[in-house]
Amino acid sequence: MYKPIILPLAKEDIRETALWYNKRQKGLGKRFTTEVREKVHFIRQNPKAYNVRYDDVRTAVLNVFPFMVHFTIDEKNKIIIISAVLHTGRNPELWKNR
Repeated sequence: MYKPIILPLAKEDIRETALWYNKRQKGLGKRFTTEVREKVHFIRQNPKAYNVRYDDVRTAVLNVFPFMVHFTIDEKNKIIIISAVLHTGRNPELWKNR
């Protein structure tokens, strides 16, 4: 299994999105963060289940919420580096600025 590293900007993506969902409905932000956590756990076990989308960045779509986890694989060190968690309607090039 790979070790996940969630970069600070990706953590901020998750936090801001959870806050936004909680403003819409109490508890929805927690459901969002739980789904992100479950997806990261799956990625740790099966990182190559996702195709390379941009350069060496792979993306995994959440099951319920319209968000994608953007990550790279450090095969040598068995690390998954999560660089962004972005809404699918946003410009996917945003992760490149991170």
